[in-house]
Amino acid sequence: MLQEYQKVTPTSPIGKALSYSMKRWKELTEFVKDGRLEVDNNRIENQIRPIALGRKNFLFAGSHESAQRIAMIYSLLASCKVNDVEPMQWLTHVIEELPKRRVNNIEDLLPHKG
Repeated sequence: MLQEYQKVTPTSPIGKALSYSMKRWKELTEFVKDGRLEVDNNRIENQIRPIALGRKNFLFAGSHESAQRIAMIYSLLASCKVNDVEPMQWLTHVIEELPKRRVNNIEDLLPHKG
């Protein structure tokens, strides 16, 4: 990539693609180090497709902030589904735990951490 990048214009499509890849090489090759990681995100993309298709409904949420909140809730519920977590039980646990936590100490409450 380094050799080819020197041959192209940085603002050309291939120049932009090479620049993007070189800047993110570590992240792009992380799956090679851990066999549990998937090469692509097709599985999760298929899981959240209904949410993406429902974005049109967010136009009627009342405000931009409300639409963002709805999208976050849908994403969390989709994460529950993917991780075989019962949504009502998870949400009850989170609501009970949140008042006891500091803002920077909530990552373990995410569905995939349960």
